Amino acid sequence: MISFIVALLALMVGYALYGSVVEKAFGADPSRTTPAYKLTDGVDFVPLSWPRIFLIQFLNIAGLGPIFGAILGALYGPSAFIWIVFGCIFAGAVHDYFSGMMSLRHDGKSIPEVVGIYLGLRVRQFMRILSIVLLLLVGVVFMVGPASLLSNLGFEGIFANKSFWLAVIIGYYFIATILPVDKVIAKIYPLFAVALLFMAVGIAVMLVVNDLPVPEVGTPSNHPAGLPVWPMLCITIACGAISGFHATQSPLMARCVPNETFGRRVFYGAMVAEGVVTLIWAAAAMAFFPNGIGGLSEVLDQGGPSLVVNEVAIGLMGSLGGMLAILGVIACPITSGDTAFRSLRLIFADMLNIGQVHMFHRLVLAVPVFLIGYLLTLVDFSIIWRYFAFSNQALATIVLWTAAVYMAVQDKNVWIPLVPAVFMTAVCTTYILMAPEGLALSSSIAWPAGALVALASGLVFIVKVSGKRQQSEEMV
Repeated sequence: MISFIVALLALMVGYALYGSVVEKAFGADPSRTTPAYKLTDGVDFVPLSWPRIFLIQFLNIAGLGPIFGAILGALYGPSAFIWIVFGCIFAGAVHDYFSGMMSLRHDGKSIPEVVGIYLGLRVRQFMRILSIVLLLLVGVVFMVGPASLLSNLGFEGIFANKSFWLAVIIGYYFIATILPVDKVIAKIYPLFAVALLFMAVGIAVMLVVNDLPVPEVGTPSNHPAGLPVWPMLCITIACGAISGFHATQSPLMARCVPNETFGRRVFYGAMVAEGVVTLIWAAAAMAFFPNGIGGLSEVLDQGGPSLVVNEVAIGLMGSLGGMLAILGVIACPITSGDTAFRSLRLIFADMLNIGQVHMFHRLVLAVPVFLIGYLLTLVDFSIIWRYFAFSNQALATIVLWTAAVYMAVQDKNVWIPLVPAVFMTAVCTTYILMAPEGLALSSSIAWPAGALVALASGLVFIVKVSGKRQQSEEMV
């Protein structure tokens, strides 16, 4: 329990201290006119208060990630606490802050366009494809998942029909995608975000009150399936530590931020809040079941993460917990799915340079996207989805490298984004070398190869930056 409490405090201290360091290094300027005012259109560029933007951003990036990812990551034991804390403070929150603030500095452009400015046309095209694939996967899976859950809640007649709920969800997604951000998303998201936070806080309180045996860092533990901690833990727990999906969501709120100094609260703060939720669910998953991680593994085999959520919530919080669990398991993916499709619309709008003020232009982009999305609901994702986790972290890595180049161009502290960029390069390289869906190499080859690739990329970057700075000084 001590490790859990220390980890919670570390996240809060990290926000206060390192968040300030990141903000100062970036150079947030309260006097700059933000896109929310510069490009106000009443649709996507709408000034909102920072508390509302924070709650929307939190729910946009959260989805099921901080719950399901934490539960699956709990199988690695208390080492998950270390990854969540350090990953969130020094990688994930940095990634989210820079993805939001770089978009804000470039008129709210979507992340592929921002990446293209600093890493070139080829990387921009790659990022466009990667972002579109990721968002389609997120949107489609978060159609099918909630529809299945709703159809199995004990309803009768048409309400027990999965196709009915799928149609309802698609209808809501379409409305949320084409209507102005302040008409639907800004009104209901804060309520869901508060519910998600309330559920997490309730779980944390009951963990302490019941003095459940949360394992301490340093306690020996092995993954039941024998999967190695490195780099599998860093891929399993994405949301709550670092997730490239967040970079596709940050520009949505960058278009609504009224003052640059709110960036730390909105982007860095929402990521830390997600880290807190992830930490709580990881601790609850480790401590709630008899036999600890072994018991958790048995429940996962029986019904997956959703069964774990229901048993933990009801077991710790009674009927109220059960109600909130259902709200979380159903509402969270829906509120990530709709913004995934909204992000797709805006990415295509940026790619094709199509203004979004007129409803007709929004429909021109949204209708084909939803048609493709519906067709993909008919496809078996069991194989494709295996690549999602890697693609997600690969996107995060590219954004961190973009942030490093941005800071170098601005002649500012490149180490803040560079260190996590190098680390995540090692994670992604090692994963694709040793994962069954990758090259399936042994760890004795994958581990040193991943480290060498990461170090080499960091050294190349430093040499190039140093060379350009030296040339600038000579010209002066």
